[in-house]
Amino acid sequence: MSNQDDSILEALSLAVAARIPVLLWGPPGTGKSSAVAAMSEALDIPHEVVIASIREPSDFGGLPVVDGDDVKFAPPRWARRLAEAGTGVLFLDEISTAPPAVQAALLRVVLERVVGDLVLPQNIAIVAAANPPDQAADGWDLSAPLANRFCHLDWQVDPTVVATGLVAGFKTPDVPQLSKGWQDQLPVTAALVGGFLAVRRSLVIAPPDERALAGRAWPSPRTWEMVARLLAAARAVDASMEARRNLVIGSVGDGAGLEFLTWLEELDLPDPESALKDPESVDFPDRGDRLYAALSAVAGAVAANPTPERWLAGWRVLERAAGHAPDVGAMAARVLAQVRPSGMSAPREAAIFVPVLKAAGLLE
Repeated sequence: MSNQDDSILEALSLAVAARIPVLLWGPPGTGKSSAVAAMSEALDIPHEVVIASIREPSDFGGLPVVDGDDVKFAPPRWARRLAEAGTGVLFLDEISTAPPAVQAALLRVVLERVVGDLVLPQNIAIVAAANPPDQAADGWDLSAPLANRFCHLDWQVDPTVVATGLVAGFKTPDVPQLSKGWQDQLPVTAALVGGFLAVRRSLVIAPPDERALAGRAWPSPRTWEMVARLLAAARAVDASMEARRNLVIGSVGDGAGLEFLTWLEELDLPDPESALKDPESVDFPDRGDRLYAALSAVAGAVAANPTPERWLAGWRVLERAAGHAPDVGAMAARVLAQVRPSGMSAPREAAIFVPVLKAAGLLE
């Protein structure tokens, strides 16, 4: 069951579908555990609950076992069950009450899906739940390295949803089935993130000064990559703007997230596919950051399907839009250079970008 509003459920389901680790923050007794259990049941996949606060570091790092001249680190039963199933949800409950040594042992589990000497399948979704420190039993602040591995969602209680759910039943998160080609959206969303960070370089990595805030979402190269993947998944299923907002802020925090979302709203970029079909018919923005994002999106679209025709069209777009400012198109030119179809030679439109690529160290 869940007493949560639709946008948080939608954000949770997208993170699970994209296999991005997600951490639900909320008071005890608000349905976090039951929502994850119901979601797993609806997907008909295994659901393993591990209460982090009562575990030892060896429960995640593996128990050392002497095997002849070697020492192996044996994984626990829950990890073996997930590995045998090949899919499922690992639910790490009460993660904020886990002591620092256990949190340290969780680092590889969350990021690399490694438990002892066992590597869990990539199809395993990782969801965690935490109570705010002032509401947790013997709570600890979440360590900054562990916090930076999650998309953080605030699990707030909606009294109206609770009242209705008690009578009519609570909603089960509806996890979307991402199509096989959903990651084709990734070059475009990565280009948008890259365009923003080219302007706001100080936000590439910005750990909070306060220890308590470091235990929540904050910007780093890892979390910006998470933003790109989550937005690609959101684009693939046409997710709501509120769900996208929750995912962005949940990955990089309020300040960086809101600034990025505002920047996105003001972009008004041309459609990269339209630009590739007819470069002469598209109006490109004049402002440097917007042009950078637009050209990166075009290069990303070509990289997703680099046929000879699309590759040549990409160079025509770059030459037309950035011929007067080749430095703005340098990164997009590098992408096109890297995805050159076999047997194709660089067209004349590429010549203008060669000096700036060499000067920037982007071309050998």
